[in-house]
Amino acid sequence: MLAIRLTPDIEARLNRLTQETGRTKTALAREAILEHLDDLEDFYLAEARARKNRKTIPLTDVERELGLAN
Repeated sequence: MLAIRLTPDIEARLNRLTQETGRTKTALAREAILEHLDDLEDFYLAEARARKNRKTIPLTDVERELGLAN
């Protein structure tokens, strides 16, 4: 089960869509989530993997390369 708070604007849009289509809010929300879930998974999983595999460079090395080291 999922409970979400919507802004008044989103709620109004959703209400209009339910009236126009005869579909329930639940059905429309489920469809919207499923439509975008693959993209969200791809983005966040790729971001997590990139963060995990990121090679870091010490600041002193960067400063030395830039000629900023004292």
